[in-house]
Order: sequence, then structure tokens, then C-alpha cells
Amino acid sequence: MEWIPLFLLLAVAILGLRLLARLRRRPGRFPYQLQPALFTPAERSFLGALEQALGDELRLFGKVRVADVVKVEGVRDRSARQRAFNRISAKHFDFLLCRPDDLAVVAAVELDDRSHGARKRRKRDDFLREVCGAAGLPLLNITARRSYSVEELRREVGAVAALRPTMTSPERPDENSRKPGAVVTDLRPE
Repeated sequence: MEWIPLFLLLAVAILGLRLLARLRRRPGRFPYQLQPALFTPAERSFLGALEQALGDELRLFGKVRVADVVKVEGVRDRSARQRAFNRISAKHFDFLLCRPDDLAVVAAVELDDRSHGARKRRKRDDFLREVCGAAGLPLLNITARRSYSVEELRREVGAVAALRPTMTSPERPDENSRKPGAVVTDLRPE
């Protein structure tokens, strides 16, 4: 019976400490902060040129998570499926090109700056190319530059967009939409 008051005292102390910790927590102590902008200056520069190149033909979306575009399919083992999902869930495409009428994804665009020369980044880029190839999603790699030719971008995007066949429905691609092998266009200047 003597342990009951001791237990109650300990429980009240724990609850008191939790309440005190909550009261001390201020909004500034929560570890999140707004980024200054959605795109880096290089991405923003490219975005402007790409928007001009697309006109009304395609819609442009930026910083889209790969897992929102590509799904894990054909893996029965739950653990393996989760591992495959985890590999794409934290990665994003720099830009996505979609048809304006139904927002079906036409192609992904990666803007390659100097960081893409690093070994870890090349490994990530290779993985992303394999994912796009398996999904039948054209991937356009553009090297970051000081300026872009709108006409050149229009031609490059048009060539890549032509690789993506029209889908007959979201669930049933037509017979030509899945071709074996990677569908990747790498348009880096030599």
C-alpha cells in the first residue's frame, strides 16, 4: 500500500515534466524553416525558357516526387515492395511535362548542374534513368547554362514528348506504350 502514493507522485511528476516541456516549446524551436524559393536561381532561369518553349502544348510542374509519378508494380513480397518504394519516395524530378487536357505525364526533365559530376549524384542519376526506362517515361537531361535558346528547347522537348505514346486510359496503356529498354534522351552538349 505504501507504493501507491509513491507511484502517484511519480506519475504526477512525469506529467508535470511533459507539460512543462510543451510550454517551453516555442514555434521557433520546431526544426523547420521556409526555403527562400522553390527553385534555385539556375532552375528558375531554365523554368522561364522552358515555359516559353512549351507554350500551350504542355503543362509544366516542378519538383514532383518520383513516387507520385511512378508506382511499384509486380513485386509480391511486401518487404521488397516497400524497399523499392523507399528508393523512389525521397527523390524528385526537377520538372514534369504533362498534357494539358488530362495531365498525363509526357516526360520528365532533369537540369544537370555541376553537382551531377559527383560520384554520388551520378549514381542517383543512373538509378533515375533506370526507373524511367522501366516505367516507359522519357527523361530529358539538360545541362545547366547561363542562357537557353527557346527554339532549341522546343525541338528537344518535342523530340522527347514524341517518344511518349498517347495513353488510351490511365490503367490500360495501348500496346505500343511499353517498349522494352530504357527510353532516355540525353541532350548534353559535348
